[in-house]
Amino acid sequence: MSLLVEKIAARSVLKPVENGTFIAIVGASGAGKDTLMNFARDALKDREDVFFVQRVITRPTDGATEDHIPATDAGFEDLAQDGHFAFAWQAHGLMYGLPAEIDALIADGKTAVCNGSRAALAGLKQRYANFVVINITARRDVLASRLAARGREDRDQILQRLDRGRELDAQLSDAIVIDNSGAVETAGRALVEAIVSAGKSAR
Repeated sequence: MSLLVEKIAARSVLKPVENGTFIAIVGASGAGKDTLMNFARDALKDREDVFFVQRVITRPTDGATEDHIPATDAGFEDLAQDGHFAFAWQAHGLMYGLPAEIDALIADGKTAVCNGSRAALAGLKQRYANFVVINITARRDVLASRLAARGREDRDQILQRLDRGRELDAQLSDAIVIDNSGAVETAGRALVEAIVSAGKSAR
């Protein structure tokens, strides 16, 4: 891990940000996390008390995955050095950063919704006094079918991924769980309700 990223993570937990809420949304491959986040973003676009965080990530944009701000490794380090991140971490060979301005919005009582990374959850929980994890899941057969449809992995690789996902889910016992095995609208409405309720509970 970058020494600078380590320093940001260590420094950022010294004084937790209060008043508002930070929501990290996580989910296994095939659970439909990005689809539900897009649903919620559209449904909540007119609310001034909720905003969606755009992460800075050291990978190019491809139009198919998360709408993030791309950065080179050197560019990321420059941004970090200049204090542009409220929190940063490294996972799977990439560096991730959350824009510094989100802290002021949360301190003002607003609710931040962020695409979560399991590698960052412990640090984020220390960083934000009102921290909520929402775990998007789906039945095992549904996940297997969706992963197979992508055509990126063979059967054994899919089964291994599903087993890893089940182990990770067991570590998120305190998370709000939303099942996305059925209609997107049903799970999407549940996610919207969970986001709004989490924000209200902090006020």
